[in-house]
Amino acid sequence: MKLSHFHFELPDNLLAEYPAENRDESKLMVIHRETGKIEHKMFKDLINYFDEGDVMVLNNTKVFPARLYGNKEKTGARIEVFLLRELNEEQRLWDVLVDPARKIRIGNKLYFGEDETLVAEVIDNTTSRGRTLRFLYDGSYIDFRRKLRELGQTPLPKYIKRDVEPEDEERYQTIYAKHEGAVAAPTAGLHFSKHLLKRLEIKGVDFAEVTLHVGLGTFNPVEVEDLSKHKMDSEELVIDEKATEIVNNAKLKKKRICAVGTTVMRGLESAVSSEHTLNTFDGWTNKFIFPPYDFSIANCMVTNFHLPKSTLLMMVSAFVGHDLMKKAYKEAILEQYKFYSYGDAMLII
Repeated sequence: MKLSHFHFELPDNLLAEYPAENRDESKLMVIHRETGKIEHKMFKDLINYFDEGDVMVLNNTKVFPARLYGNKEKTGARIEVFLLRELNEEQRLWDVLVDPARKIRIGNKLYFGEDETLVAEVIDNTTSRGRTLRFLYDGSYIDFRRKLRELGQTPLPKYIKRDVEPEDEERYQTIYAKHEGAVAAPTAGLHFSKHLLKRLEIKGVDFAEVTLHVGLGTFNPVEVEDLSKHKMDSEELVIDEKATEIVNNAKLKKKRICAVGTTVMRGLESAVSSEHTLNTFDGWTNKFIFPPYDFSIANCMVTNFHLPKSTLLMMVSAFVGHDLMKKAYKEAILEQYKFYSYGDAMLII
């Protein structure tokens, strides 16, 4: 399939600026792959589609406050610094994006916070907006990370034009987030409330957790018409023995295995054995899933509504079928579903 197959007109008013008032009360579109039937529900109705022994696979990555604002030495120009990944703990080296990039050259220093106790020096260029920074800070590593958290903001996607608000710190994070390392939330999981998770648990649904630290590469635009030539950025992935055991037992018993989000689906498909079971994994994945594709592990997924021509939309198309995906998205626009990170959800069964 080509990039142009994933274009559609998305009205601006359907991009969600705020989350639903209650996590589990966003809209839920339920798509039945075999029949093509589409239902309109609320997210908390998800429980009605799962039975004892079914498994939900969750991504327990935790978003860190990756967006900082500093001032350039001498000129005082305000510069946005988006932390991507830590390169070296001892030397305090980080891969970052800077904006406006044209003002930032190797050797420049940036000062953060009112007291300017945190300073960073630009030591390399990586991409057009990418830089490598060395943070200069006298305190311990623990104090340094605490300082980054204090100065950082919740990294809401750029399409959200409003300022970050206090509630975003909690709402742009799943309630089961554990391992810090993501610069964007695994947004399908944002819909789960403690109450809904408890109800699923009481019903006998099992949970397996994987960790995939979401990077900004997931949202990079595809700029080639031939999808086989698009390269995904690598993201860190950990799948432990406990998760593999839960998933493989459910697979053996032909239970429903639900990938909660495209990150989970990518993670699972990155660790498939020759017998089409799940392997443990500890490393990096740059898996790119687009049609046609045979899925080995999950037979069901929860996901949000994605942007035109995005790699996330391509994965959903591969899972649900392209024609049914187009039909569902057309209906979602008609029914005023909200799209993207704080938007509504879809259950594909």
